[in-house]
Amino acid sequence: MNALAEKETPTVAPPQAQRAFVAPEVNIAETTDGYVLEAEMPGVNKDGLSLHVEGNVLTLEGRRRQNGAHGHLIYRESKPADFRRVFELDPVIDAERVSARIEQGVLTVQLPKAEKVKPRRIAVS
Repeated sequence: MNALAEKETPTVAPPQAQRAFVAPEVNIAETTDGYVLEAEMPGVNKDGLSLHVEGNVLTLEGRRRQNGAHGHLIYRESKPADFRRVFELDPVIDAERVSARIEQGVLTVQLPKAEKVKPRRIAVS
C-alpha cells in the first residue's frame, strides 16, 4: 500500500517570491509501526525547518543558511535554493503523532500508523 503520495510541487517559486525551491531527495521505509521518511536538506538546521500537517497533507520546507563565503563567487555546483516537498498522507497514518528530527542536514520524519490499522494478535480461549 502506498501510504505517502507526492503532490505536485513546483520546482521554482512563483515570480513574486524571493527564492526558488528545490525538492529534497527522500527515502521512505515501512516499519511495523508506521513509515519513516528521510529527506536530504543540506545546509538546513532546526531553525530553518518547517513541517506542517494540514488535513491529510504533509509539507516539508527547509531554508538554507546564507553562505558566508567571502569574495567573488567564481564557480557553484550547489543550488542557492530552499527546499520544499509536499506529500498526501494515507488515512492509515496517525497525523496527530507525526514527529521529526534533523541531524547533519538529514530530516527524519516518523509517520506512525493509526492503532486501528495495525495488525494485532487475537487470543483464542
